[in-house]
Amino acid sequence: MGDDVRDDRAGRGERQAALSGSAQRAPTGAPGDGRAPGRARERTADVAVRSSSWLVVVAALLFATMGVCIKLAAARYSSGEIVMYRGVVGAVLIFVVSRWRGETLRTPIPLRHLLRSVTGVTALCLWFYSIAALPLATAMTLNYTSSLWLALFVVGGAAVVGRRAADHALGVAAAIGFAGVVLVLRPTMEHGQLWGGVLGLLSGMISALGYLQVAALGRSGETEGRIVFYFSIGGAIGGAAIATATGWHAHSLVGVAQLLAIGVLATAAQLLLTRAYARGNTLVTASLQYLGIAFSYLYGVVLFDDRVTWLAAAGMVAIVGAGVLATVVRARYARRETAARP
Repeated sequence: MGDDVRDDRAGRGERQAALSGSAQRAPTGAPGDGRAPGRARERTADVAVRSSSWLVVVAALLFATMGVCIKLAAARYSSGEIVMYRGVVGAVLIFVVSRWRGETLRTPIPLRHLLRSVTGVTALCLWFYSIAALPLATAMTLNYTSSLWLALFVVGGAAVVGRRAADHALGVAAAIGFAGVVLVLRPTMEHGQLWGGVLGLLSGMISALGYLQVAALGRSGETEGRIVFYFSIGGAIGGAAIATATGWHAHSLVGVAQLLAIGVLATAAQLLLTRAYARGNTLVTASLQYLGIAFSYLYGVVLFDDRVTWLAAAGMVAIVGAGVLATVVRARYARRETAARP
């Protein structure tokens, strides 16, 4: 998903949203005494929030469309091959965009990018396998549990080491979220797809670890372009290694088109999501991302004749609700940590 840059940009988005809120609260007076600039700032902030919301919607649609292409390509290629070609296309696109912007891709911390790539490539391979094995909406939903895992790692981890008391809201979110996971996985168990479901859930958990690594890279001064670029390079190398071990497949025009589409859609969605987090409200952006599940459900029904039961649908709703609640808990925890600093 947008996992390469989401967490790094979330903090920046919150700061920008706070500045926008300050502009909206600025005092205004009669015409000629500064009211017009105040109104102009309000209009600018409103436009930025609305435009960022649309960016998230488009990014969610692109990620869902990428899922369709992955499911189609899985009939011709292994997960390792798909990850490799996605990485190659993404690296080329980011290189071109960075040169156009005049940005450098040199990094002083290559080892951290290597660790991030190992985590990210593992999560991608698991997720791509689950997309091939499960109904599209189910696979997307299990990967979206990453928000829940991330909140558990950050807030729950702080409580374990004694830095802060456990947050009861996080416990509620975890209970709701994992109850939703059980509901989503139950139909897969009935159809012999439990292995794909377990791997999809693992992809969400490992993606959450990747977000923490992305956040650390951002704090070290790495730009989103460099983070995505080296992640793509890592994906190309890691995917090639896996494909060499499992075997390569011959190309066809349709297969090449699907692979190109996966790389282009993934990179475009990541860039849109990055900008959305930079310009909009973090909670709104994180919540709108779950539209990807709705888009995937529609794609699955129309294109693959997927049958999502009411039980699984209820589980999806529970996971979305838990993810939003976990995002709220995480944002509240971040604000408290910032306020506690001297």
